[in-house]
Amino acid sequence: MDLNRTFVAVQEAASKLLGLSDKDINEILSAVADAAVEQAGFILGENRKDLERMNPADPKYDRLQLTEERLQAIASDIRNVASLPSPLGRILKEDVRPNGLKIKRVSVPFGVIGIIYEARPNVSFDVFSLCLKSGNACILKGGSDADCSNRAIVRVIHEVLRRFQVDRHVVELLPADRAATAELLHANGYVDVIIPRGSSGLINYVRQNATIPVIETGAGVCHTFFDRYGDVRKGAPVIRNAKTRRVSVCNALDCLIIDANRLSDLPALCASLSDSNVTLYADRPAYKALQGKYPAELLQPADEDCYGKEFLDYKMAVKTADSLHDALAHIRKYSSKHSECIVTEDSLHGERFCREVDAACVYVNAPTSFTDGAQFGLGAEIGISTQKLHARGPMGLEEMTTYKWIVEGDGQIRN
Repeated sequence: MDLNRTFVAVQEAASKLLGLSDKDINEILSAVADAAVEQAGFILGENRKDLERMNPADPKYDRLQLTEERLQAIASDIRNVASLPSPLGRILKEDVRPNGLKIKRVSVPFGVIGIIYEARPNVSFDVFSLCLKSGNACILKGGSDADCSNRAIVRVIHEVLRRFQVDRHVVELLPADRAATAELLHANGYVDVIIPRGSSGLINYVRQNATIPVIETGAGVCHTFFDRYGDVRKGAPVIRNAKTRRVSVCNALDCLIIDANRLSDLPALCASLSDSNVTLYADRPAYKALQGKYPAELLQPADEDCYGKEFLDYKMAVKTADSLHDALAHIRKYSSKHSECIVTEDSLHGERFCREVDAACVYVNAPTSFTDGAQFGLGAEIGISTQKLHARGPMGLEEMTTYKWIVEGDGQIRN
C-alpha cells in the first residue's frame, strides 16, 4: 500500500464531506448500523480468526471478542450518534465591533483524524461514526491482534459508503505493521491530529515520536479512596463494579486506598472480589487486616511496583492512608489523571477531593466504570483524554471539532 497516496486520498475525501448535510450523514450511519447486524456472520467469522491467535486466559481476549450481542450494542451506539445534534456550524461566540465588523467563532471539523489502537475492533465502528457525524475523515491504524476483525468492519462500512456514492476514503485502515504507524505519525500536511487508544506504552510511543498534534487517551491508573467517613454498604459494590465489571478497560480500578481508621472494614469491602478471583497486592497494614479473611492464594504483599500500575487484569493494589491528605498525596504521585473516586459521607471531604484531585473525571460514591462517552450522554466516545489541552475526559462529538473565526465587513479598513 502506497501510504502517501492513501493520505492524499483521505484528505481529498475529507473536503468532500463538507458537502454532505446532517440528514445525509444520519442516513449513512443508520445504514452502517443495520449492516453491522446484517453482516454479523461475516464479521464474527473474521473475528474468530483473530481470537484463535490469542490465549483465552489473556484479559485482552475479552476486548478483542465480538458477539452478536455486542454487535447489536455497537449498532445501537451508532444510531445513538446519528440521533444527536450535529456539532458543526455552532456559533460559539459572536460580537459586533465598534467599527461594524461582525465576528463569529464557528465549530468546524478537524479534517483528517488518525487513530492508533490495539485489540479493540469495536473502536473501528465507534471512530467511524463519530468522525463522520463531526465531518471528519479518519485513518485507522489497528493492531495485528485484531486485523481480520478490523478489515471486515471497514469492508462493511465501505459497502455502505459505495451505496450512498460517498468516497470510501473517508475511512481507511492502514496495514497492521509498525512501518505504517511510523508513516502515520509523520503524515504532516495530511493528518490534522493523532489520537492513540491503548496502553501507556503505546501512548508514550506516539507522544514521543509523532510530528503532528497528539491528543492522549486511554491509559488509566484509577484509584478509589475509602474515607474514614465512608459507608461500607455503598463502598463494597462501588469497588466491585469498578474492578470487575470489565478488567481490561481503562476505567477499571487499579488501587484501593483505605483510611487507616477503617481497616477493620477492609475484609467486607473486598469480600466479593474473591468471587472473581481478584488478586490483592496489599501493603503491610492492609495485608494484616485481610489475612485469614480473604483467600490466601489471592493475597500478596505489595511492593512499590504495584502502585501506579494499570493492571488490566483481575489484580488490584491496596494502600493504607493515614488521612484524606495522605490519600490525595498518593493519588497525586501515581495517578494517570484519568478517573479517581472517593467513598465518603462527609460532604467537606467529598468537596476537597473533587477540588484537589487532578484528573479528567472525579467521582463521589460512584465507580470509575462510569467514565464512558455513552454513560455521559455523548452517544459514544473516541477515547478518554487524560490531557488538558483541547479536550479532557470522554471525547464525544463536540470534542471532535475545532473552530474558525468568520469576519463580515462592509468595506471597513484598519487604521
